[in-house]
Formats: sequence, structure tokens, C-alpha cells
Amino acid sequence: MKKRIKMIFPVPMSEYTRPLVESQLPKALMRDDIEVSFMGAGQVLTLADSYYDMAIMEHAVIAAGITAEEEGYDAVCINTMSDSGLAALRSRLSIPVLSPAIASFHTACLLGHKFSIITMWPQWYPLYRKTLKEYGLESHLASVRSIDVRPDTQALLEGKEDIVFAKLLEASKRAIEEDGADVLILGSTTMHQAHAYLAEHLSVPVLNPGVIAYKQCELLLDLGLSHSKVAYPNPEKIKDDAFIY
Repeated sequence: MKKRIKMIFPVPMSEYTRPLVESQLPKALMRDDIEVSFMGAGQVLTLADSYYDMAIMEHAVIAAGITAEEEGYDAVCINTMSDSGLAALRSRLSIPVLSPAIASFHTACLLGHKFSIITMWPQWYPLYRKTLKEYGLESHLASVRSIDVRPDTQALLEGKEDIVFAKLLEASKRAIEEDGADVLILGSTTMHQAHAYLAEHLSVPVLNPGVIAYKQCELLLDLGLSHSKVAYPNPEKIKDDAFIY
């Protein structure tokens, strides 16, 4: 029987954006014994440009994930570098719950000494400050470098490859040469279209966070592991109505 993973994108997806988001998992990396279902979360599009937006995404992801176990999913994979809803869903669910920042930061620590995050704009810096502090990995951070380009929630990087890829490459080289990074992490799952280009042109590992989180979901399923309920205890009383409206 196939294992099922629910992949939660932190904002609603349209007919146009769905294939762009789903394309972050190339067919070559997919397994016949794993079924992946992408779903958008919440009612409104956000740019994750503030703590306000991060709170909206947190609520949306929790609402999208709380019924996963009842629906027969074997794991939940959150698809945002803010790791929105991770701790809450680990408390609510027994099945594995993974997300890109915790997965890619720790993978980077396996591969090198210092990592840099290469991102679109400075407004996403609070996302990384939050997760790095929560996971105690600030000492492993070489830098966060932004290309100062406002993200496009509809087209992602499509149509802007010539400009954006060159800027990302320049920022990546500076992170390696000036900041001492020996591993790079893309700052958003929406930047996945740049991964192959950067990996080809750089001398250090480049981590595509959505893929890293998904493959670690597979690993946990293969090993029969999930998060510790001592670390993420169940609530005394289920209050799902607070999230579903």
C-alpha cells in the first residue's frame, strides 16, 4: 500500500500557480510507493513580509494540517521556510510533520561548517531569525544575503530567469568568498526554479529546502520514526474549531 504525504503550501493555490509549486518535486525524485498531495492553505495570499503575515500563515497551515491523520495521510510536509505550524501540528498529530527550515538547516550542518541563506528580499529576514533562534543554529549561520527583488506569488521566478538567476549567483558567490559559507540554502521553496542553475555554477552544496523536507519525510516513513511526544505533547483537549471556519 502506498504511503501518503500531505504537502501544505502556506497560501491558496490557483490553477496557474499549482503546477509551478508542484514542479519543485521532479519526477525523478518521486517514488512509486509514495503518493504526494499538494494543497494550498488559508483564504488570502501573503508575501510573508512581516510578523503579521507569519501569524496568518501559521493559522492557515495548522487548519490545513489538523485532519491529515484522520484523512489517512502518513506524514505532513509544510512547504514554507517560516516552518509555519510545525510545532502545533507536531503536538496535534502523531504522524511525522516536517518543514523546510528545520530540515535544510540541519542538513547543511551535516554537509559543512557554515551555511548562508540566499533569499529574494530583506522582508523575509524575520523568518530566518525566528527559525534559527528556535533551533539553536545561529552559530552555524555565515550570512543571509538578499537580491532585493520583490517575490511574485503568481509566477514565482518564471520569466525572470535571466535577471534573477544572475543576481542569485552573484549573492551566492559573495556568501562563499566573503562570508565563509561552505553550504548554501535557498531562502524560499518558491525559489526552487533557480536550484539547478546555482548548483551547476557553484562549488558548494546548494540545498533546495522543499525537496530536502520532502525527502526527510520519506526517510522518517521508511524508518518508522516520528517526532517525540515528550518534546511535542498532545493537548489535553482538542480545540480544532479554533482553526476551522
